[in-house]
Amino acid sequence: MSEQPTVAGEGFHPHLPAGPDTAHAPLHTRLHHIRADALDGDTAQTGGMRRFAAISGRTVGSERMWMGQTHVAPATSSSDHHHGESETAIYVVSGRPEFVFVDDSGGEPEEVRLRAAPGDYIFVPPYVPHREENPDDSEEAVVVIARSTQEAIVVNLPGLYALPADGS
Repeated sequence: MSEQPTVAGEGFHPHLPAGPDTAHAPLHTRLHHIRADALDGDTAQTGGMRRFAAISGRTVGSERMWMGQTHVAPATSSSDHHHGESETAIYVVSGRPEFVFVDDSGGEPEEVRLRAAPGDYIFVPPYVPHREENPDDSEEAVVVIARSTQEAIVVNLPGLYALPADGS
């Protein structure tokens, strides 16, 4: 059986345009494989943790998402921060990280601590101040992060407090 070339507009992807006028930027015409040992540490950082980019505008030309890892050393807390307009999804790979934020939805502000374990997910809405903590004395906490912006937005804060509704 001979291999037939894939033609845009046929087969599994009939919605794709066909013809020579379908020029795309080279980064948007192929899949990208980012190996674990090729993560990019040159991204926005917060004290007490280390972020590594895998998928970003700079690494693969993504336009609407950022994805990478965060490592928090044993017995360490990050600085307080938020991620601007970006929604953030977190998947816990290893360790037992804790995510701390102030909930003021009940009138009186209250510090809330979400204790996570491997396999758990956390969602951080835009502009919500928070911090990550790793209370374990011996094991590093590692999480995978996906963001709704092409680069990692990180706004480090002087404290853990609720921001005004306009995000400023």
